[in-house]
Amino acid sequence: MSIHLVIIDALNLIRRVHAVQPDPTDIERTIQTTSRTLRRIVDEAQPTHIIAVFDHHEQDRGWRGDILPEYKQNRKPMPEPLYNGLDKIQDAWWQLGIDSLLSEGDEADDLVATLAVKVASHGEKVTIISTDKGYCQLLSPTLQIRDYFQHRWLDAPFIEQEFGVKPEQLSDYWGLTGVSSSQVPGVAGVGPKAAKEILTTYNDIESAYASDELAAKYRKKLDEHIEMARKSKQVSALKTDIELGFNLQDIRFEGLGTNT
Repeated sequence: MSIHLVIIDALNLIRRVHAVQPDPTDIERTIQTTSRTLRRIVDEAQPTHIIAVFDHHEQDRGWRGDILPEYKQNRKPMPEPLYNGLDKIQDAWWQLGIDSLLSEGDEADDLVATLAVKVASHGEKVTIISTDKGYCQLLSPTLQIRDYFQHRWLDAPFIEQEFGVKPEQLSDYWGLTGVSSSQVPGVAGVGPKAAKEILTTYNDIESAYASDELAAKYRKKLDEHIEMARKSKQVSALKTDIELGFNLQDIRFEGLGTNT
């Protein structure tokens, strides 16, 4: 039997649904809305296996914060009603038939990446449901990313149009440009246009840095900021070697429950 694993980036979905609710304290409405959303996702994707991955949602920023102390330092805390309602949401999803995985110390995106790559590397189909473009560095013939809210695939043509690089170059791209929303600095003075130009000529940051033919305007910047470029690339990349502690059989999808 062919496998289709659907991985839900849980907080990515929940935060977007909760943000548009008329009463942010009404967690029951968030549960109902996310449940309807999950039903539509399941109807569209027809998964054989499914899991929702929840971030630990604490202020601890994990291994990325150890490498880059400013990483996500100024991120807004989760709204208190939503924080207090997460267990209820998780339980409601479980009643629907969607099991969950909660990260502890590792960010959810590393757990998602590990599971997705592990399954896709065996030639099985994987769909990650998320608006997070960071997952696009994982794209492969059997691994796809679905932005449910914009009804679009975050695929290689999308990455080419959005960033002008290949999916496998995205961590290098962010190593150069930084990621302002996560307080990842990148290389001072290198923006999207310059990063695209560098990565069109060279495969990655190290190749550009090692080249005697790198344009002088970029040579000076890389010479001054190469260590920050490396750190920014490292925290922008996804881990794919987390110990998961379960197998595919544990998350086989048996159909939706009766939760509304």
